[in-house]
Amino acid sequence: MDELEAKLEYRFHNRALLLTALSHSSFANENKSAGFMSNERLEFLGDSVLGQVVSSHLYLSYPKMPEGQMTRLRAELVCEQSLFEVAKQLELGRYIRLGRGEEHTGGRERGSILADAVEALIAAMYLDGGMAVAKSFIDRYILSNLSSMETHPMSDYKTALQEYVQRKSGQILTYELLSESGPDHKKSFTMQVSLNGRPIGSGSGHTKKEAEQYAAKNGLEEISK
Repeated sequence: MDELEAKLEYRFHNRALLLTALSHSSFANENKSAGFMSNERLEFLGDSVLGQVVSSHLYLSYPKMPEGQMTRLRAELVCEQSLFEVAKQLELGRYIRLGRGEEHTGGRERGSILADAVEALIAAMYLDGGMAVAKSFIDRYILSNLSSMETHPMSDYKTALQEYVQRKSGQILTYELLSESGPDHKKSFTMQVSLNGRPIGSGSGHTKKEAEQYAAKNGLEEISK
């Protein structure tokens, strides 16, 4: 825990909050007798804290930005792919507590599990140290990506991919739902995009449209190598 706290640049007063934030439901279910809780409730709170901080930042920092653009930027900043990137920076997969099944099926590298853990960590820092601590983390790891997202908006990926493949006639893009998981308040979808029946990319998000955008982004990167 010392190592992770150093990466977070925050030392918890109540380490039980940190341990809960790192506890996937599969771990909690296998250790019910020991009284362990999953990070799902913290994830729920962290989602709200993250949304509030990001919304306030966009509103105050860009007084002339229209509501629609703020909505798109916020969606990209708080989406599963964005949070997964944060988790990779923190090497969060090393610290997650998983059940045996998730451990054996690659849970430490699964985007949805790691993204949810980031939200749970935000909530844990908020409860332990207040909004200033949570905001400092969000500023450092999430809002720091804002400038690149402004110049490469998420909504362009599907269009960009479509335009790229149409350089040749007879090219057909199709999108397919690969999986759906998570509680009702925080669904996670994984979509796959195929070119002429051959998979070229997949992506995850909290809506099917968001997942399609990230599938298109990864597909575009794949075929333009």
